[in-house]
Amino acid sequence: MKWRGLMVLMVCAAPLVATAQTGVNVPPSGSYVPRLGDIMNTVQTRHMKLWFAGKSANWDLAAYELRQLKAGLVEAALLYEGIPVNNVTTMAQPVQSVADAIEAKDGKKFAKVYADLTSGCNACHQSIGRGYIVMRVPDTSPFSDQQFAPQGK
Repeated sequence: MKWRGLMVLMVCAAPLVATAQTGVNVPPSGSYVPRLGDIMNTVQTRHMKLWFAGKSANWDLAAYELRQLKAGLVEAALLYEGIPVNNVTTMAQPVQSVADAIEAKDGKKFAKVYADLTSGCNACHQSIGRGYIVMRVPDTSPFSDQQFAPQGK
């Protein structure tokens, strides 16, 4: 368990993302542990909001949503030790590329690397036998109550 904890800490220290599968061991705990599906549903929401923020060139919001997306994936890795370590490390480059595009405020690069990130999600789902979970670049926002364009635009 200590080795796994060290690995997870390394993942948290680097710009890495974990993705998860259902049916893995849940750590024993007297406190509430969110179901893996609930964590991943939140990650999916962040994935969508990240797209709409970047598409609207709201780079502050995009950076926030990317941090939240990463936090959800790291939470899944910490809580569900049955997640393959390889799945934790394979998303590092796509996540870093999205962060770089956000920092550069480059909409064209953002669109490309966001698609790469989405492909990485699907590759992870395939690798854990959950290929029926297919992510894509969203085309319409389900968040009619949120403005994605930066204030003043």
